[in-house]
Amino acid sequence: MTNKQKLQNLLELEIIPDLEIAIDEMFEAIDDSGSASQEQKEELEELREMRTECFSILDELSRDEIDDEEVEALLEELMELKTEE
Repeated sequence: MTNKQKLQNLLELEIIPDLEIAIDEMFEAIDDSGSASQEQKEELEELREMRTECFSILDELSRDEIDDEEVEALLEELMELKTEE
């Protein structure tokens, strides 16, 4: 499996689903409390931006617009983030 495939799988099977779960949980917390605090609004915006960036990376991968060095760097960075959880 190439690094591009590994990156694509990591994004599609782990990172994006985890972000979507976190976004859903944030909406539930906001719904339960009746309103969103400034901190919750900022966190929700950050999660949405991260999800958008992940979809953008997938799009660039599908069009073969990311070179191998960048793929390797992204893969390494995302793996580090994943292991920190």
